[in-house]
Amino acid sequence: MSKRMKICINTGGGDAPGLNAVIEAVTMAAYNRQWEVYGIKSGYTGLLNTDEIIRLTPEKVDGIASVGGTILGTTNKGNPFMMQVCNAAGECEQRDLSDKVMDNFRRLRFDALVAVGGDGSLEIAHRFAQKGMPVVGVPKTIDNDMGGTVITFGFDTAVNIATEAIDRLHSTAKSHDRVMVVEVMGRNAGFIALNSGISGNADVILIPEIPFDLEKICDKLMENELNGRKYAIVVVAEGAVPKGGEVIIKGEAEGGRQHVVLGGIAEYVAKEISKRTGKDSRSMVLGHLQRGGSPTTFDRLLSLRFGAAAVRAIEAGKFDHMVALKSPDIALVPLEEALGIQKRVDVNGDTVLTARDIGICFGD
Repeated sequence: MSKRMKICINTGGGDAPGLNAVIEAVTMAAYNRQWEVYGIKSGYTGLLNTDEIIRLTPEKVDGIASVGGTILGTTNKGNPFMMQVCNAAGECEQRDLSDKVMDNFRRLRFDALVAVGGDGSLEIAHRFAQKGMPVVGVPKTIDNDMGGTVITFGFDTAVNIATEAIDRLHSTAKSHDRVMVVEVMGRNAGFIALNSGISGNADVILIPEIPFDLEKICDKLMENELNGRKYAIVVVAEGAVPKGGEVIIKGEAEGGRQHVVLGGIAEYVAKEISKRTGKDSRSMVLGHLQRGGSPTTFDRLLSLRFGAAAVRAIEAGKFDHMVALKSPDIALVPLEEALGIQKRVDVNGDTVLTARDIGICFGD
């Protein structure tokens, strides 16, 4: 029988469908080993304010695998190494509170942490591992840009939601002979736009990996018009950029946020298409719809597999590692190795070639 352990789990960064399934799998796998499991609320907040720690039991996680969001809450502003601290006068500064996190982790006699998150959250986890915290990472991001794993959970659900939205836009675009420009998430990776755009029969897909030329986009749309297709669907990733231009942002990285807030590219592209072609063009931002709701069957299963594998990694003493899908199996990858890989769309890969073969334009 394995040593009886006391472990904890947190969820950090943006929410993603499948987080609750990971929590359920970790809890059940630990419980079946007669371990204690605790949930750290809002990233690392619970290890700064220990009132934000809850005991997880089979009763508390029963059936949550099908529920979106996370019962533990999450944040993308909670980096303990650069925590925003404000005084009564409203004056704020960034402080390194990582030692306090370590002290509370040891005081509470936790044996290991399961850290669920994307590259930002897992970089924090890796830094804590270097300070001596036994950590196992679980890769989560709807953007699918995490290195070391074939796919991250949350991505499949986001693509399904985006594809369904694109499918619905075809009928209204066709009714009005309109160009509909749909903005999807993905940050600096175009996986959501590429996969949903192909699946949703888009005419144009714009991704960060391929800078676009508006003239070539307009040429494609006018060619379609000459061939009798008077409407069009353009799918654009939030991080797409025009040739010689810069990414469009809505907000700066502030208040403890790790990244700038992207957004506005769909509106820009729609206005330029209208100006250059005279066609009625409208923009739509799917935004957080892609993060919400129940996870797909694929994401539920992957999340459950990841959670159970994280507990097995703790049992084996494989810390400072991340569980990863190496089809068809779940494997362990050193966090440092995974974080060193910037996963982006392969512009010469089969998926992009498929899109080109069936006539989709990338604006290049």
